[in-house]
Amino acid sequence: MHNQKSVGTTGGMVTSPHALASEAGRDVLRAGGNAIEAVIAIGAALCVTYPHFTGLGGDAFWVIGDRNGMLRTVSGIGQAATQLPAFESAIPVRGAASAITTAATVDAWHRAFEISRSAWGGTQTWSSLFDRAFEYASDGFAVTPSQHFWQTLRAGELNALPGFAATFAPNGQIPAVDERFAQPALAKSIERIARFGAREFYEGELAERIARGLKDAGSPLSASDLTRTYARDETPLRVAYRGGELVSLRPPTQGVTTLQIMGTLSRFDLRSIPEGSADYYHLLVEAVKCAFVDRDRYVSDPEFNDVPVERMLSASTLDAHARSIDQREARAWPHVFRPGDTVFIGATDSEGRSVSVLQTVYFDWGSGVVAGDTGILWHNRGASFSTNPAHHNAVLPGKRPFHTLNPGMYLKDGRPHLLFGTQGADGQPQTLAAILTRLIDYGMDPLTALARPRFLLGKTFSDTRDALKLEEDAGADVFAELAARRHEVSAIPAQSPLAGHPGVIRIDADGSVSGAHDPRSDGRALEV
Repeated sequence: MHNQKSVGTTGGMVTSPHALASEAGRDVLRAGGNAIEAVIAIGAALCVTYPHFTGLGGDAFWVIGDRNGMLRTVSGIGQAATQLPAFESAIPVRGAASAITTAATVDAWHRAFEISRSAWGGTQTWSSLFDRAFEYASDGFAVTPSQHFWQTLRAGELNALPGFAATFAPNGQIPAVDERFAQPALAKSIERIARFGAREFYEGELAERIARGLKDAGSPLSASDLTRTYARDETPLRVAYRGGELVSLRPPTQGVTTLQIMGTLSRFDLRSIPEGSADYYHLLVEAVKCAFVDRDRYVSDPEFNDVPVERMLSASTLDAHARSIDQREARAWPHVFRPGDTVFIGATDSEGRSVSVLQTVYFDWGSGVVAGDTGILWHNRGASFSTNPAHHNAVLPGKRPFHTLNPGMYLKDGRPHLLFGTQGADGQPQTLAAILTRLIDYGMDPLTALARPRFLLGKTFSDTRDALKLEEDAGADVFAELAARRHEVSAIPAQSPLAGHPGVIRIDADGSVSGAHDPRSDGRALEV
């Protein structure tokens, strides 16, 4: 586990869950690139070096801001196939029947690159941002403990899927930790995107090969579905918090959920509540419950359903949420937990231009289907659709699925002050509530805030109860007090990967920058 706390730099900083990817972004900043250009390089490198959590065949979400008040989000969500099969029951979570939405990560890079050029005078060439990714795919890289763990865990269900074993277990063996692992087919795909631009993935010769590979595997996605895929440049959602503003993405992401939790917490004087106490965890968990009820009632593709985000973030709603919290007793909690895995990327440059990004293939290893000879693993985000036609997240042709991803930014005096995000699906808003209160209310530095005990309300791979999971270093007295308030509490190990893998960059008013990636991950924050 690598980690680093960096203080006092004004040349910029990057953070990601893989040191090689972070280095790719740092090199772009050193070459005079801006934060957007650095993040494209990191994101592309992660598609190679962290293939279990992100890839070209997935989705991506960007929050972009600078000191001059420019604030944009790019929402890169693939839409459901035009010709969908009839689903008898739930959509499968693996195989071609789960590969039913297109992938928008590559077009999100393209949208962000255009913003870099138009708003920030970006000077780096598109193709140069893929140099490191191409190098790692063609020459190989040392396999991480994370990749080895997730591939070993899932071997039984993945090895039989189209192209998976040939790509990720090339000699019939799962690559060992630190073994050099190359992806020559993926290298060729990256080379075409670098040379011909992002739309090569959707409309070019590469698109034809992707569509053919998906069809041969049994996916309903077609070449025309790829052609219709575009990321969206949208105005962000905002909520006031402690004299600043928290910023996130619009539905169908759960950005509104994180903002609801924080807006509810803003009604309480957290500084009078000791951080890490039973009172602290109780309050955060109860605020999470309020927001999750609203989320599961409303959040879906706003082009297909009315999602009342203004009402959800209104003072009257947040006041009502705060009033409904009983500090002495937990409310009853039935809830359906969603798993999911993702990577957080953050970057800020010497001018304070800042970017917060999440990329994902949904479940670890996505659908498990590799598209033909492209080396591209396709995601399974479409599995989060409902097959109940009356449900607001019901699967329909051309519809974008509900997404748990919500990277964010905290502005002070209108300028980016904190960049943050985490993997962890349903755990994302919960993890963010813990680290944001620690950073903003309790004044902790990024590494301290990330290392403190965290919780997860919901099911996990190893515990199917809708219990409150809490890292055991929270302390026996805290467990006892939460149980007395009727929380169903269960312990998970200290520094558990179940508690998410967030990263944080903090930019202070004097331009100094500090940051860290979660000690629970393989990540690293690097200063320029």
